[in-house]
Amino acid sequence: MNKTARFLSVAAVAAFAAFGAHADEADGSQFALKFDTNRTRAEVAAEAVVEARTHNMEPAGSRVVTYQSTADRAAVRAQAAEAVRTGQISSGEFSAM
Repeated sequence: MNKTARFLSVAAVAAFAAFGAHADEADGSQFALKFDTNRTRAEVAAEAVVEARTHNMEPAGSRVVTYQSTADRAAVRAQAAEAVRTGQISSGEFSAM
């Protein structure tokens, strides 16, 4: 029993040491982006000022466009009934089977 416990503890220490060998730097420097630019600090600051003044916080397409219909309800119902009669649109439930 003593040999088994010693063997398991040595195996655990060896596994832990092997796991540590695969570790990388803690700062994540392998993911750092490298930029090579020739723009000056003043150019970047001026661009940031313009963007800050003209930036719209509202996402594109988020406004709901309202539409005011001028059609008569009875006329729309009559057109729909005529489309059903002529087969232009289907009526009832559709079964895919």
